[in-house]
Amino acid sequence: MPAVSAFVSIIVIFVLIVALSSIRIIREWDRGVLLRFGRFDHVKLPGIRFVWPIIDKMIVIDTRVITMDVPKQEIITRDNVSVMVDAVVFFQVVNAENAITKVENWIRATSLQAQTILRSVVGQAELDELLSEREKINMQLQTIIDEATEPWGIKVTGVQVRDVSLPETMKRAMANQAETERERRAKIINAEGEYQAAQKLADAAAIISKNPQALQLRFLQTLTEVGAEHNSTIVFPVPIDLLTSFMKAADALGLKKE
Repeated sequence: MPAVSAFVSIIVIFVLIVALSSIRIIREWDRGVLLRFGRFDHVKLPGIRFVWPIIDKMIVIDTRVITMDVPKQEIITRDNVSVMVDAVVFFQVVNAENAITKVENWIRATSLQAQTILRSVVGQAELDELLSEREKINMQLQTIIDEATEPWGIKVTGVQVRDVSLPETMKRAMANQAETERERRAKIINAEGEYQAAQKLADAAAIISKNPQALQLRFLQTLTEVGAEHNSTIVFPVPIDLLTSFMKAADALGLKKE
């Protein structure tokens, strides 16, 4: 009897150990891919789950969004400019079965795929497009990477080109170009101002030519403005038309004296 009791105790302890080792807790953001005898069986959802020892093997997959840095790499654009570009890729597993059964290492595979596609897309773009249309490049990268990783059960939620580094010679050339462009705009603005001023003067001259009295009034107004400056000496031209009446009066007086 003692031997039987000891045997039963051993069996009970063994069963308890197997039962405890078979219990798995799957967190809310995880999915458990269950392989039974090496073949895919089903995906376990979050909660307390039972996994048979030896028979079953469960691989836990994190389904949260993963942020991955794409290493900086040197790329030649379509207009033959060498730039250093790096990016950030946001992705998550939406099909845990495919992430395990379709690719060996889904994180590494996604990283290499992102690097390859980044080189391809940037290599097909010109430098001006890469600098000014960053959002368009990001959307193009996201679409292509998402299509490439879809068979692995991975969804790419976003791609951001983080930094574009230019060679020093290109930076100096762009700075000179920007300076030249600013000078060109300044000259255009000055020319437009002079043109508008000349046009206004021409309009004023046309109005004054139709009304000679306006010229005299403007002349008197100018004298008033100059006199208000308290200058000791004032030199100004006197229009001949303004003195015509005085000259006629002087001639008339001279005739009367004769």
